[in-house]
Amino acid sequence: MTDRPPLRQAAAGAIIAVLAVVVLAADQFTKQLALDNLPYEQPVPVFGDFLIFYLVRNPGAAFSLGEGVTWIFTIALAAVAIAIVWLAATRVKSRLWAVALGLLLGGVLGNLTDRALREPGFPVGHVIDFINTPWMMPAIYNVADIFIVSMMIGVALLVLVGLHLDGTREPRKAAAQDDVDAAGDGEADAAASDLPKA
Repeated sequence: MTDRPPLRQAAAGAIIAVLAVVVLAADQFTKQLALDNLPYEQPVPVFGDFLIFYLVRNPGAAFSLGEGVTWIFTIALAAVAIAIVWLAATRVKSRLWAVALGLLLGGVLGNLTDRALREPGFPVGHVIDFINTPWMMPAIYNVADIFIVSMMIGVALLVLVGLHLDGTREPRKAAAQDDVDAAGDGEADAAASDLPKA
């Protein structure tokens, strides 16, 4: 079975763009639902302690770190978004990379939208967080955060398995060398067995 041919640049870019828009829309829609329906800073149990809705406006990063330098997070999010768009336009031809980067871009744009458009205003807007799963982590997060964290893990896995942005794979030099060495040892053993015994 042969590997599928790499995507065309335009197709990879389209996958990234569509997924990014879907995640961005889902993130902003759920945040608006939270703002319209949840009491501020009051826990609303959904499934006991497994899932709790808890609406907060986060000026910082994870665990509300860096509250006084919100603009730095805005710059960082913008830089990541620009990097992904550049990769989409110039490098990505792998389906897996296109999916991972599209979902990651959507998450980044979700929180960047908050930084740019929500109170107290650009570039220090507060991110809307409302999901709490205390059994897993103490943080309160949102849909964008879910995609950012999961796709960063996905990107790390793609790098670890040696899948390049263009769809090619890292050659397994060590494994190939082991095969060559094993074959050489077998030939040497066979040759030794053919020698006359003293």
